[in-house]
Amino acid sequence: MKNIIYILLFCFSGLLQAQQWEESFDAALAKASAEEKPIVLVFSGSDWCAPCIRLKRHIFDSDEFKAYASEHYVMYDADFPRKKQNKLPEEKMNVNKSLAEKYNPKGYFPLVVVMDKSQKVLGTTGFVARTSPEKYIKTLNKFIQ
Repeated sequence: MKNIIYILLFCFSGLLQAQQWEESFDAALAKASAEEKPIVLVFSGSDWCAPCIRLKRHIFDSDEFKAYASEHYVMYDADFPRKKQNKLPEEKMNVNKSLAEKYNPKGYFPLVVVMDKSQKVLGTTGFVARTSPEKYIKTLNKFIQ
């Protein structure tokens, strides 16, 4: 019985720490307006772009970033996977393509765009080698202030 309780607590604590990536850009816009938060739009190639994978693993998946982001940002991942098994639904892929045309016309990966609720770009960054989640948060926050 104790084991079941520990497993449930572990699973539940993981949900509490889970960073909320919005499923649609429209949902991200609505949440940004409702909560008065900036949008962090991430252009990534989740299954082929090594710097994208490192950025996700070392920054976005860190407990420190997850906790901070859930309180201060609205996150949306405009992903462009290449492998068939990771293919996105056509509608989502079309939205990501239109976002790329507008905010990432040069096709940089990864590209992190910080914007306000009215979609005004406040700043951009990407993968920064040997940085910490704390420093990455400071970089994003410089665009907001």
